[in-house]
Amino acid sequence: MQDTTELKDELSPTRPLTTVELQELVINSLQDDKAEDIIQINLAGKTSIADSMIIASGRSTRQVSAIADHLYRKLKHATGDGCKLEGMEKADWVLLDAGNVIIHVFRPEVRSFYNLEKMWAADFTPEKMVATQSSNSEE
Repeated sequence: MQDTTELKDELSPTRPLTTVELQELVINSLQDDKAEDIIQINLAGKTSIADSMIIASGRSTRQVSAIADHLYRKLKHATGDGCKLEGMEKADWVLLDAGNVIIHVFRPEVRSFYNLEKMWAADFTPEKMVATQSSNSEE
């Protein structure tokens, strides 16, 4: 894990960030680091793992790594306890788990291969799944 003690100061958080504040912090950081194709997917009601997923691309493994590292440091500073970070070794796909918000930073080729936007943007809420199953069983 990376040392973020240099980011600690009197402005360190005194309360947990709300999901909206966390999303804003993530999106602003991604924009500052010139991430491309940033999208946000609302996961509320679709899964219990998080309330929101943010997906972005970097042009190269070096940029993906830099974007993820900067975001990790900002989250560590803003939340006090940081987040989980996976995938920095190859930096083709880096996952940051900040609790209510999950962030994926991809190289464009890897992003198009996995196509998470299509999978999670679909309306697969439990209510819709039950309604679909009911209408299929009536036929």
